[in-house]
Amino acid sequence: MLDGAQSARLGRDFEGELLLDVFSRGRYATDASHYQIMPAAVAVPRTEDDVARALDAARDTGLPLTMRGGGTSQCGQTINSGLILDCSKFLNGIIELDVDGRRALVQPGIVLDELNRQLKPHGLWFPVDVSTASRATIGGMVGNNSCGARSLRYGTTRDNVISIRGLLADGTPFDFGPHAGNRVPEDMLARLTALGAREADEVARRFSKVQRRVGGYNLDALAPGAAPLNLAHLLVGSEGTLAVSTAIEIALSPLPPKDRVQGICHFPTFRDAMEAAQHLVRLNPTQVELVDRTMLNLARQIAMFVPTIETVVKGDPAALLIVEFADGPEENAESVARLHDTMADLGYGFGKGGTQEGGVVEVWDAALIAEIGELRKSGLNIMMSMKDAGKPVSFVEDAAVPLEHLADYTDRLTEVFHKHGTEGTWYAHASEGCLHVRPVLNLRLEKDVNAMRAIAEEAFDMVRDYKGSHSGEHGDGIVRSEFHEKMFGSRIVRAFEEVKETFDPEDRLNPGKIVAPPRMDDRSLLRYPPGYRFDDMSAGFDWSAWAGASGGFQGAVEMCNNNGACRKLAGGVMCPSYRVTRNEQDVTRGRANTLRLALSGQLGRDALFDDEMAETMKLCVGCKACQRECPTGVDMAKMKTEVLYQRGKRKGYPLKDRLIAELPRYGRLGVALDPLIGLRNRVPAVARLAERLTGLSADRALPRFRKDAFREAEIGAAAPATGGREVVLFSDTFNRWFEPAIPRAALRVLGRAGYAVKSAVPDGDRPLCCGRTYLAAGMIDKARAEARRTLDALMPHVAAGRPVIGLEPSCLLTLRDEFKALLPGDDAGKLAEHALLFEEFMAREAEAGRLKLPMARRDVRVRVHGHCHQKAAGAMGDMGTALGLLPGVEADVIETSCCGMAGAFGYDAETIEVSRAMGEASLLPAIRAAGGDDLIVANGTSCRHQISDGTGRAALHIAQVFDRMLAEETGETG
Repeated sequence: MLDGAQSARLGRDFEGELLLDVFSRGRYATDASHYQIMPAAVAVPRTEDDVARALDAARDTGLPLTMRGGGTSQCGQTINSGLILDCSKFLNGIIELDVDGRRALVQPGIVLDELNRQLKPHGLWFPVDVSTASRATIGGMVGNNSCGARSLRYGTTRDNVISIRGLLADGTPFDFGPHAGNRVPEDMLARLTALGAREADEVARRFSKVQRRVGGYNLDALAPGAAPLNLAHLLVGSEGTLAVSTAIEIALSPLPPKDRVQGICHFPTFRDAMEAAQHLVRLNPTQVELVDRTMLNLARQIAMFVPTIETVVKGDPAALLIVEFADGPEENAESVARLHDTMADLGYGFGKGGTQEGGVVEVWDAALIAEIGELRKSGLNIMMSMKDAGKPVSFVEDAAVPLEHLADYTDRLTEVFHKHGTEGTWYAHASEGCLHVRPVLNLRLEKDVNAMRAIAEEAFDMVRDYKGSHSGEHGDGIVRSEFHEKMFGSRIVRAFEEVKETFDPEDRLNPGKIVAPPRMDDRSLLRYPPGYRFDDMSAGFDWSAWAGASGGFQGAVEMCNNNGACRKLAGGVMCPSYRVTRNEQDVTRGRANTLRLALSGQLGRDALFDDEMAETMKLCVGCKACQRECPTGVDMAKMKTEVLYQRGKRKGYPLKDRLIAELPRYGRLGVALDPLIGLRNRVPAVARLAERLTGLSADRALPRFRKDAFREAEIGAAAPATGGREVVLFSDTFNRWFEPAIPRAALRVLGRAGYAVKSAVPDGDRPLCCGRTYLAAGMIDKARAEARRTLDALMPHVAAGRPVIGLEPSCLLTLRDEFKALLPGDDAGKLAEHALLFEEFMAREAEAGRLKLPMARRDVRVRVHGHCHQKAAGAMGDMGTALGLLPGVEADVIETSCCGMAGAFGYDAETIEVSRAMGEASLLPAIRAAGGDDLIVANGTSCRHQISDGTGRAALHIAQVFDRMLAEETGETG
């Protein structure tokens, strides 16, 4: 904790954001490593001047300063006890772009994918394609000397950095580069030049010759005569311990050819793959990446990867080597032919009938290649998706050895793992001899911490014997810095210390990394220190699927390993609120860290019930994207519901939440009171009064209860199909009361298609409810009661084999997801198998040849926005398939994140502005750009309301599109 004087000094003239509370600091106490250090303060600079002010303030207050980008370092580089400087929110732009010269000057907080997105129209990219490209910042990549999968062709970050501008530890500005006009203090230049000359022979003798050597400082950059002296290359890989960077000049490359091909080489044993790597590299591929059987088996349990694996993996290989060529169509074809020949020469080829003897599966489709790339990039996090107490731990994973020793090294290291009672998981860069291997350990146990130390000692001895590098990609940090003496010898380590003293004599910049490090097994620095425990808690959901240290909710929370995939700014849905605010508090990782710290007592007593915890959860919209897109399967939507449940039990529920939660029960009353809602929507003064009473924003019109609300009796009154397949129509609360035309459209379409539609509700009974509104408020017990009533009503239909067809994604998919956590058992699982969205049912019936639905052709373009829960459930493919059944319809799915409405979120006075900003991020501009004759399709009630409010366009449910096609053919209106 800072005292008042320190806090005042840090905040003086600082234009950015200063975060001093324990919740905010706790979110910056970890990175993607297994370490945790609580910082004294966090600063988010808005300008380069803010960086200088923070550096001066840290010096005046005696605080060390650590620069941080995406916070995805795996070795503890970006955590420290002093001031953390987060450059990712504001310092994230391109300062200069020279297209002809293929160079750019960028701020350190720009994310690699965002940089490349802006460069793409110019035919350029920054080619260090790290697996964390969606969240890795250029500053962080420079700090680590990151490599990427295609370093075989493009080199490391160091090879692509021209110059660096910034501040020395004492605040002196510098400009390091090969060009004239560099700002370098003369005494510093003289001292470093002398060191380079003095240690040139020792550097040549002790530095590994493998390309992936990123450990220590780049003393070879100081060697006389090697190249023009460029001190920027000394800063690359220095992990922020020497200087503070504010602008980085990088070399750009032409975009690689669009024509790529991959050969997925299958091997019956892991050693076979390791021995083959050196031969495949001689074919001059852009990459040779390893995926082992453990990773394949884990990936098969993650929905987003299953289709990729089923397409490209043949049989049950022990390992795959993904060999890529990108040299143009003819060259690629020749290279693939040579790949087949090489594999045949090595004795591998698929036998008749597809028996697994090893061989090559060719992949030419660009989309599939991209999917394979995502699978490989997610390797680390797929490994971390294990739900057991033990997890693959990073500490020897970065070692790189010459390719001719790779097979022997991996065999020997596996023996070391077995000696200490564990197994390792393998993946990554076979082309460079840099295999990411993580032994499975439980670092809550002292015996496993001791095993980590012993394995590290033995592994690095082997790496040294093979003249490899113990630090091959992810840097040194806390994990590997103490082993520099073993790897480089004492003379080189003394030289490292001299470099540090030259730049930072008071040891202010990120102390404890590279030079004078702590022990890598210091338990006080671990994320799970001695005494770490969760308090007992009676959970609302069933969390038994997560083992963790003591099972349940704790295990689910601890699945977050800080990989930062939730910080991506484009593609997919996760995490929509972060894309608007760019605050660590509002990203899935930030919420999970806060939960873990609160539940383990590290944020103070009863932190789970604090208002700060409520603020942490407030902007989670329950989109469920993390459930699908987080590589370790963190389900923050369900966790938020659990937190609201625990808080509600302690403090009760506010009126606003109770109004939303009980909506299914007061539908008939809502019809009677609808004139008052109309008055509220028309008269601003009434709306403002209502906002003060209910918390629902006066700036958003409320949905109207319809007098012609959909009644279950309409299902029985519909003309029954003769001999048609029996199905159940599950009419949800929202469509029933607010948009009854939608269930009526679905009922007509199903009837015309020959299906006998059944109602699950006995005559006169209250309509069924999935409990979604209760879950949104955290009222798990009431949701469970609704789920039990609904499950009991639907099980006879399930037993009879009838599909249960729903229209509102958030409701129908609750039957497939939360029901299993509310009502664990076989029945909930069986219902989940029978519960289908309208479009899923139509697509599957068509595929089975059972759908008989003649329609007239109508040439129309349809623009589709997918509901978040549709995307999380992997159901968007069926939207396209179903629309493809309509003659003349051209359907385009808009690439969007969450619409921003998210049920009550968009009506809340506290969150309406964030709701609108989320809509403006991608969805609403795309709707405005759509043609006037285009149909807009959005299956979610909330989505349709956001589209209407934000653009004035009316969106349809897919059932209404089907109904329109039928109506056109039959002359009826729907």
